[in-house]
Amino acid sequence: MSDYRIIEVKQDVLADNDRAAEALRRELKDQKTFLLNLMSSPGAGKTTTLVRTIMDLKDRVRMGVMEADIDSDVDARTIANAGAKAIQLHTGGMCHLDAAMTRQGLMEFGAADMDLVILENVGNLVCPAEFDTGAVKNAMILSVPEGDDKPLKYPLMFEICDAVLINKCDTLSVFDDFSRERVVQNIRLRNPRCEIIFLSAKTGEGFQAWEDWLMAQVTAHNGKEA
Repeated sequence: MSDYRIIEVKQDVLADNDRAAEALRRELKDQKTFLLNLMSSPGAGKTTTLVRTIMDLKDRVRMGVMEADIDSDVDARTIANAGAKAIQLHTGGMCHLDAAMTRQGLMEFGAADMDLVILENVGNLVCPAEFDTGAVKNAMILSVPEGDDKPLKYPLMFEICDAVLINKCDTLSVFDDFSRERVVQNIRLRNPRCEIIFLSAKTGEGFQAWEDWLMAQVTAHNGKEA
């Protein structure tokens, strides 16, 4: 008879996190705050996309951004300068946020007074996809220079997202091996239901479609026109 037990730690940890995430979503629904979890690899353009989004929407909706990074406050200062309330979350070396970390950030942030909070997750295509943050919706940014094969290499990230933004479309003439048709096909292999939006945070191309989608989600969740 064995004198030891095998404990599936990862499964238990993820199950606990999933329960905490569901509880957080219920609370966000009650207080009419829409939380979007925005993910990408480093350099895909999350912060630049957020700055343009803030500039376009800050007069329509009460919004704030929680910036998650291993260290530094560079992105939080950039967001604050764009005109949105911002808070920096340091993960202490961890490459993702979980539901407990997100809840702590929301409490410090005073998110109950906001219609829309965007969580800019740590730049990583692996770890953030594994942990439910409690967000109402997930979105991710794939930039043209990264290549159209990323949905095949990082399937979970694309499977969990409600929207995929294809950023840096102004560089398509340079990265001519990137195919719009192929990237859509690869994303659809992983997720046939997500919204796919081609845009450029530099030129503003596609931002009307992105902001229309985002505002529709906020209105549906909060039960009031944003």
